Amino acid sequence: MTSVAVGLAGIASLFILMLLRTPVAFAMMIVGFFGMWVLEGLRSAGGVMVTESYSAVSSYSLIVAPMFVLLGNVSSAAGFSSGLYDAAYAWVGRLRGGLASASVLACAAFAAVCGSSVATAVTLGKVALPEMKRLGYAPGLSTGAIAAGGTLGFLIPPSTGFVLYAILTEQSIGRLFMAGVVPGLLLTALFMGVVWIVCKITPEAGPRGRVMSLKEKLSTVGRSAPLLGVMFLSIGGIYAGAFTPVEASGIGAALVIILAFATRSITFGAFWGAIQDTLKTSAMLYAIVIGANVLNPFLAVTRIPDFLGTALQDLGFGAYGSLAVIILAYIVLGMFMDGLAMLVVTVPIVYPMIVQFGFDPIWFGVIAVIVIEMGMITPPVGMNVFVVRGVAGDVPLTTIFRGVFPFLLAMIAALLLIIAFPQIALFLPNSMFG
Repeated sequence: MTSVAVGLAGIASLFILMLLRTPVAFAMMIVGFFGMWVLEGLRSAGGVMVTESYSAVSSYSLIVAPMFVLLGNVSSAAGFSSGLYDAAYAWVGRLRGGLASASVLACAAFAAVCGSSVATAVTLGKVALPEMKRLGYAPGLSTGAIAAGGTLGFLIPPSTGFVLYAILTEQSIGRLFMAGVVPGLLLTALFMGVVWIVCKITPEAGPRGRVMSLKEKLSTVGRSAPLLGVMFLSIGGIYAGAFTPVEASGIGAALVIILAFATRSITFGAFWGAIQDTLKTSAMLYAIVIGANVLNPFLAVTRIPDFLGTALQDLGFGAYGSLAVIILAYIVLGMFMDGLAMLVVTVPIVYPMIVQFGFDPIWFGVIAVIVIEMGMITPPVGMNVFVVRGVAGDVPLTTIFRGVFPFLLAMIAALLLIIAFPQIALFLPNSMFG
């Protein structure tokens, strides 16, 4: 049995294990360990399991993820997210579908301190959905805006997706964070454009809100200032070179905790709950990274990435044709797999092909994250759709899936723009890091 055949059997086994609901981290460990055992012997397999597990959890750069998760959890527990929503509504509420647009804006702002798609959708869904229901918004538009807006948590820095991609590919977390800023703003604008178009076609879907005075607008900005300040300090500090992403995550988390207690916005019980949630999420992320690090040496030995890259070249599609095939594969996988699971399973296979075709790894990281975002709102899995369904309560899944469809078209438009104009993603990291 050739190494390529063993590799293909290993990949098939990985998907079978996940279909059997084996946690993705353990599925990768099992396939990586036994695959190395078959190809290199038990001694090598044991060595990989021990050394790769240690190197994964001892990675200094991985601290970014739990720190930003803590920042987001404390912000949510302290109620800072409602301040972001109020500020967004004050400024865009008078537009057609103003509440839905405000929800998208608030999702983008909360994503900049959270880094999690699901957390963003849950947090803003609890704040915005009851208000949109009270004002008579169409259920498809309201839930679609929250489900799609939540995906911004996977793109706008500090993104856990970028952290994992950086660790898997040994790219700079700082460069990836900066690469996500402009695409994140572009996608936010496109989502708001979708809301406006839907409400232009069907005015009753999203009525205008009341016009607020400048004093009221500034007042809402003042209430959201603590969290906005932390956001600009963290991301702005990275861009200015004042501190590294790891330092930014620690400073941001510390400042939010201080602000939460100083303003008496959080109790010790709620704070302990935020810490527990952070520990659970961080344990999952670390387990996934360990699993990926155990799987990667097995894939390298099988030379599966080289085999697939050569196969794509032999088909004669060219670099961009091959990229289209990879993106289509991502879209199909996204219909059935969780975003983080898909990222850690596919990147070790796809990344060598991307480098082989001459594409910029940072640029592809943005492409991969956007495609994974699309999977978060497409059936039959659509993680964000199910999360919003849990918050909305009485809205059928079919209604939410219909509601997110226009936003899915906006994501496709953003993807095509970034492929056609790579500088949309690369301008900031190239100007910052040279």
